[in-house]
Amino acid sequence: MVTTEGYTARPGGAQAKLLAEVHEHEQERNLSLVLAEFRNYQQGVMPAGPGARDLVGFYEQIDGALARPSDTPPHVRTGDQDLRNLLSKRAGTLHLGSANYCWFAEPAKALCLKLAGTPNASKPLTGMCDSARCPQATHHPCHRPIWAVTVTLTRTFLGSLSRPQKSERIRLQAELDRAQRVVDEIDSATAPATTKEPDADQ
Repeated sequence: MVTTEGYTARPGGAQAKLLAEVHEHEQERNLSLVLAEFRNYQQGVMPAGPGARDLVGFYEQIDGALARPSDTPPHVRTGDQDLRNLLSKRAGTLHLGSANYCWFAEPAKALCLKLAGTPNASKPLTGMCDSARCPQATHHPCHRPIWAVTVTLTRTFLGSLSRPQKSERIRLQAELDRAQRVVDEIDSATAPATTKEPDADQ
């Protein structure tokens, strides 16, 4: 009885408590990531990807809110904690992809849900993510190594194809172009603040 108690959802079971703790840790992790990206934005390191403009617009609003005096005494904002409060709602929409951040603020705009035919889902389908086309996806410097490896591996596969494999060559070339475009966009967005080392394949 004691062994199975933690896996039941009945009153007194530990399942609900465990899920609440997991959600709390995920929210804190997301808030830390959103705060880190806001600091990057302040230093001129911008996001890339289809959702970049929307995210930058949100950060601009936060900048404006921080510049305004608070409505409550002592009429000044308290710094980091106040900033975290302003970012918390956005952090609640963040889902981590393998090579992107998904800001699942408007399910109707999620490309993965459109592709799956499930527009009313409450979470993104990360396995179907095409972050290069989804309007709620962004790419950041931390994602660059994944895309750079994709570029290198795809070039290698292309080089190993025989001439008759025309359809496969077309497919891989499209994947290469897509991955290279993402790398270039990340580099362009971060160029004002950082200097990138060349890829291993270049």
